[in-house]
Amino acid sequence: MKHVARKRFGQNFLTDDNVLNNIIDAIEPRRGEAMVEIGPGLAAMTALLLKSLDHMHVVELDRDLVTRLEKAYPRERLTVHSGDALKFDFGSIPVPEGQKLRVVGNLPYNISSPLLFHLAEFAHLVEDQHFMLQKEVVERMVAEPGTKAYSRLSVMLQWRYDMAMLFIVPPTAFDPPPRVESAIVRMVPTSRQLPCDGKRLEAVVAKAFSQRRKVIRNCVAGMFTEAQLVEAGIDPSLRPEAVTLEQYVALANLAVS
Repeated sequence: MKHVARKRFGQNFLTDDNVLNNIIDAIEPRRGEAMVEIGPGLAAMTALLLKSLDHMHVVELDRDLVTRLEKAYPRERLTVHSGDALKFDFGSIPVPEGQKLRVVGNLPYNISSPLLFHLAEFAHLVEDQHFMLQKEVVERMVAEPGTKAYSRLSVMLQWRYDMAMLFIVPPTAFDPPPRVESAIVRMVPTSRQLPCDGKRLEAVVAKAFSQRRKVIRNCVAGMFTEAQLVEAGIDPSLRPEAVTLEQYVALANLAVS
């Protein structure tokens, strides 16, 4: 029986063989690796990954698809975790000694940002992540200071990861086609993470971008004085999108010094 994509789960199934093969080439799965796929859907990417892997894990919310996956693959090849990726403990997946977890998936666009923040909590356990996301979201993830796309998402993810947009995927590659272009992003936990308390940095960045049309002095009023902004190397007349990651970290560290 054909599975009908469910809007409430944000389901758009990737069906273009060329795109699928390009994604697999970008991931370069290797035998013996620990890999988890978020939202395997109809297993188009799962099937290709398993050609190079002994075993993998998948996290799927749709119970009908969970049943399909469990019938299609033996447990020694595929472990299916039935549940919400937003609540899933990615640290629970067993990883061979000396290795880290690899994470892949065509992420539901309606929960992409919360899911990326959830995954960031496990960055220390991860080797890399390859995701299909809405192109606009990927552009925000990799945006540089001073651009319109630079945002809270940019700062918080760039603090934890080195990221690159690999290629763009048209709506015609999916069934049903989404209304937006998509893109593949590679995320590698950075080896140069700036020392800072993550929750404090998140609070500072959220406050700064809550009124991004105002200058940073006004955005963080009540949290920081103008003198503190200057001490962190920030021109108080700049807008939030012109402040660098390094400057936000300096400001967050100043708050607890």
